[in-house]
Amino acid sequence: MKSFDQIFLANRSWVQTIKNVDKAYFEKLSLGQSPRYFWIGCADSRMAETVITRSQLGEFFVHRNVANLVHAEDENLMAALRYAVDYLKVKHVVVAGHYSCGGVKAAYDGLQDPYLTKWVSDIKDTLDTNQDEISGIDDENAKLDRLSELSVMKQANKLAGMDIIKEAWARGQEVFIHAWMFNISTGELNSLKEIKPD
Repeated sequence: MKSFDQIFLANRSWVQTIKNVDKAYFEKLSLGQSPRYFWIGCADSRMAETVITRSQLGEFFVHRNVANLVHAEDENLMAALRYAVDYLKVKHVVVAGHYSCGGVKAAYDGLQDPYLTKWVSDIKDTLDTNQDEISGIDDENAKLDRLSELSVMKQANKLAGMDIIKEAWARGQEVFIHAWMFNISTGELNSLKEIKPD
């Protein structure tokens, strides 16, 4: 793990590497952003969207939380969604989950915590709704992986029902909603679902 000093030294080295290729890179970057993607991802430290998609700064507008959940009561998420759709005019809203998710495991295990239990209750509801399917899976890790997939697809469906998205579609704005999964053990990102404008 890097020390504070090493983090800042690594930053200066990175800046110089970029400037060696394009001296005006950061100056151009500071002029504004026009990302095509709004990424709703997990706060997990292994889920760096620009790294796993091999993208550049400015390509993703990002909101991250534990277990990449979509809660209408989450003012932070709703503000980010509004800004992404109505002001940045992103074309794709991505809910990106991952296997080996601690938030999913917390819901599955029934963790009692004053902060996390309520937050992951939507995953617990997904587990309860799909209990027959999940209990029919023998391997514990496979159960968690399937629950992660079901949760990500549910979050995409929830987005499609939100006024911000419905209003964008009503005015003819092309906004596609995606449910993606990142496999930490292979490094691969895969699509589970896409919801197109009505």
